[in-house]
Amino acid sequence: MSIRKVPMLINGQEFSSTSSTWVDVLNPATQEVVAQVPFATLEEVDHAVANAKQAFKSWRKVSLAKRQQFLLTFLQLARANTTHIAELITLEHGKTLPDAEGEVGRGIEAIENACMVTKLQLGELADNVAGNVNVYTLNKPLGVGVGITAFNFPIMLPCFMFPIAIACGNTFVLKPSEQDPTSTMFLAKLAYEAGLPPGVLNVVHGGADVANHLAEHEDVKALSFIGSTHVGSSLYRRASNAGIRAQCMMGAKNHCVIMPDANKGQAINHLLGSCFGAAGQRCMANSVAILVGETKHWLPEIVEKAKAMTIDVGTNRAADLGPLVSPQAKQRVEGLIASGVEQGATLLLDGRNPQVDGFDKGNFVAPTIFSEVNTDMDIYAQEIFGPVMCMMEADDIDSAIDIVNANPNGNGTSIFTNSGWNARHYENNIDVGQIGINIPIPVPVAYFSFTGSRASKLGDLGPNGQQAVQFWTQTHTVSARWFEPEEVSEGVNTTITMS
Repeated sequence: MSIRKVPMLINGQEFSSTSSTWVDVLNPATQEVVAQVPFATLEEVDHAVANAKQAFKSWRKVSLAKRQQFLLTFLQLARANTTHIAELITLEHGKTLPDAEGEVGRGIEAIENACMVTKLQLGELADNVAGNVNVYTLNKPLGVGVGITAFNFPIMLPCFMFPIAIACGNTFVLKPSEQDPTSTMFLAKLAYEAGLPPGVLNVVHGGADVANHLAEHEDVKALSFIGSTHVGSSLYRRASNAGIRAQCMMGAKNHCVIMPDANKGQAINHLLGSCFGAAGQRCMANSVAILVGETKHWLPEIVEKAKAMTIDVGTNRAADLGPLVSPQAKQRVEGLIASGVEQGATLLLDGRNPQVDGFDKGNFVAPTIFSEVNTDMDIYAQEIFGPVMCMMEADDIDSAIDIVNANPNGNGTSIFTNSGWNARHYENNIDVGQIGINIPIPVPVAYFSFTGSRASKLGDLGPNGQQAVQFWTQTHTVSARWFEPEEVSEGVNTTITMS
């Protein structure tokens, strides 16, 4: 049986790479090769950027109303194809179908936000700031934008990038993860089905060479990245040195603080869902739980509920978590579990080598829980990106806050409490960009900006919301005066004042 070759998308057409390097795309539950994806040549990347640059000349002049009409059609197509897109995600990523459908829903939220571009891209105006002088701002598109995304959300992350970028009048080159590219390609083709002109959106594939080339390309004006800290830090430096505007959303170590006054059942269920959903492969997963005061006695119940979670292939809609994305990911997670044992943490629940009937080759790791974790351990210091929970204890809310604030990352944190004072105290004293109050994964709806902070983010502006419009546009300030037809000049003015 022939293996499907994943094309690139350049100038509105599928493009077959001439690269000699192709990598297998695997079903994480079976190790079956479901496709092969090319590592594009740098000449092919240049070809994609050149087409985007050429398309910008006309796309930037398309009216806001027409751009909005395109986005509304694209939104309709994405929503109508939710089931199929989710199936493609599950096939190559491994997450459960309900989780994949939820991801598509969050991506659709971002497209909906881009549909509001006719309001979001408005400038400002001050009338008569001096004699017959008005000052106003115009939010102009930048040119060619680039998006580089991680494997864990092959639909949501691209939707955080290209819909709002092209809504603002830019053109775009997208490099999705080579581990699960098919759903992203399908989404991009839907954009052309919706009527996008050729060259406005282009998709290339590849590894570090392609990403680095895009981050330093002389015709690229802005770069958005979501992925690991190591890669994001490198791309940010490259882009900044090249004079390219950049935003990089990177690694995390998120903490969930549970107060004694919390609703016990709700807190435990949400904690488990946050940590173990998508097999822990979320940058917003609460992988550290801080049990405050008497909640330390809830630990046995947390372990028992985790034991009862169902691990299976993602097409089983009753499964709570599916496999990790690759054998390498499984090996790394299991290695960190072993290091936790070696460094003195107590392994309360060991998820290594679970038995999943009919899928003995799958990259499965079941829910794993450590107690007596300290901040010097690898399982705390590193982002595990797997279904592993680190349990810590604190005497009071301030001690919990100290633990969270001492961690270098600042992507997200949650607190579960029924006390308004506790919630407000936590909100006012925590140094983390995104805070959930009785919300386990505090990623805001798309008309608010994603605001991770500290070591989790490089760049001043995040995806989504008003910040995304600021990132994908440049402000032109215009000062204008119109003289009366018969107005007499008062002579040469050598001052800098306008009267």
